[in-house]
Amino acid sequence: MNRIIIIGYMGAGKTTVGRALSKAIGVPFYDLDWYIEQRMRRSVRQLFDERGEEGFRRVERNMLHEVAEFEEVILSCGGGTPCFFDNMEYLNRQGETVYLKAAPDVLYAHLRMGRAVRPLLLDKTPDEVRAFIQEQLVAREPYYYKAKHVIDVSLLDNRQKIQTTVERLCGSLGIEIS
Repeated sequence: MNRIIIIGYMGAGKTTVGRALSKAIGVPFYDLDWYIEQRMRRSVRQLFDERGEEGFRRVERNMLHEVAEFEEVILSCGGGTPCFFDNMEYLNRQGETVYLKAAPDVLYAHLRMGRAVRPLLLDKTPDEVRAFIQEQLVAREPYYYKAKHVIDVSLLDNRQKIQTTVERLCGSLGIEIS
């Protein structure tokens, strides 16, 4: 195992599963959005506001190429990361890519539970958020399905469900939990 790269739509549980996997197998975990915020000294929302989505995606790509060179890491990417430039092909060359696939209702529930502010969801009603998720999945899944592994996730609302997902992921990757 050199790098495990977790992709999927926002709210799929990439950070939650990445952290739990990191703890289970003793490998450092990086969240690309957090990495960007540290390096740029700005929140993702500020970068969106200042540079627009296109400008943010350029920053994201540069930071992706930096952090994806680290050895022995677990990396979770933003929901849009695989869908821009040649990012998905690059990620597949860098390590074992895992798509955390979740149904739109699960994504909606996770986003409602989460504390993070999602720039792409600002000022949307619940019905608009559901429609937005559906539209975005149609556009993004062709990229997500290029991952080497696909793990279906259900509502990750307790530790047991998270642990079960980590065990399934380890099984798919052929990794023993320490």
